[in-house]
Amino acid sequence: MSDAKPGSPFVIVAIDGGAASGKSSSARALSERFNFLHADTGSYYRTVTSDLLHRGVQPGDAAAIRDALASMRLGTRVAGRSARIEIDGRTPGDEIRSAEVNAAVSHFAAVPEVRAALLAFQRGQAGVAQGRGFRGLAMEGRDIGSVIFPEADFRFFLIADPVERTRRRAGEGQQDSIADRDRIDSSRKTAPLACPAGAILIDTTHRTIHEVVELMAAAIAPRLTA
Repeated sequence: MSDAKPGSPFVIVAIDGGAASGKSSSARALSERFNFLHADTGSYYRTVTSDLLHRGVQPGDAAAIRDALASMRLGTRVAGRSARIEIDGRTPGDEIRSAEVNAAVSHFAAVPEVRAALLAFQRGQAGVAQGRGFRGLAMEGRDIGSVIFPEADFRFFLIADPVERTRRRAGEGQQDSIADRDRIDSSRKTAPLACPAGAILIDTTHRTIHEVVELMAAAIAPRLTA
């Protein structure tokens, strides 16, 4: 728990980076330390992808995507310090980590209509965090510091060697194609994965999660205790 003083400012922390760069572990750790609400936007895109696939929609079918998105009701369920997405009142399960979703999520995430549908929802998590009494929001993704919260109090961008990231994914029992996801995420026309100007760049290749979190916490703590 943070030693932040009562009345300290609400802060927004944006953490971006490619797959297996350490975003989720860092965001969860910061949320625990400072009593932030944690928002894993990758899981939001995975959830929407899973729902679209369940409806039989493919990434190249723009009309079907628009129709499906128009009928989705997005909501938030706070579980501990995690802001989970709901679609039509349902929260996702392990299916969002399936091989099918892994293969499709970057393709759906490159569709402008999908990103537009999630834009307001993601920004709305700041209000959810404030309403629930959290001291801040730690949001992780690929365009948080550049598009969702470009004026975030703290913006971090994590990088790591692709070989190391592939090893990490394998250790989690997942088979993401790191190179393919990097290529798609970095080259898409809408909100490409890129380190925004002014963000704090951290190479996690040879750092433990503890070391990465300490670097971030050292920047954040003074704001909360001032």
